[in-house]
Amino acid sequence: MNLNVFHYGVNAVCLIKNGKKYGMICSWAAQADYDKVLLVLGAQSVTGKNICKGDIIGVSALNEDQRDVVDALGYSHSDAADKLADIKYTIVQDSAILIDDASVNMVVRVLDVLHLEGCEDDNVVYGLIESVTTNDRRMLSLSQCDL
Repeated sequence: MNLNVFHYGVNAVCLIKNGKKYGMICSWAAQADYDKVLLVLGAQSVTGKNICKGDIIGVSALNEDQRDVVDALGYSHSDAADKLADIKYTIVQDSAILIDDASVNMVVRVLDVLHLEGCEDDNVVYGLIESVTTNDRRMLSLSQCDL
């Protein structure tokens, strides 16, 4: 990415749907209101293609010591392998997967999946934060990773 005008964190977006685990790394994420988030999930993402309105997903802002999670989730597709096999996580509400020890863990209800002009193929997830837990671990920055 050539333009770098915001501080991009490294977030795991994970869920279970139809008995299959999905997980990916999303750096284009933002808080849109006190209880709302926006996530831009690229057109190539198998996880993004499987997220629909009404789904309950986990969004975990990873801490600086979780580069192994980035390696597991950021370089392949969920339909090719069990990307979560070696990661410690917790399942909430039968579908949201939260990464253990992440700086922030959110259970998010998907309110809509948008396809905006100029990036119609990408999935812009608009979600309601149903719960959030935090700890004092420093968040991992995109600049600290090789993505």
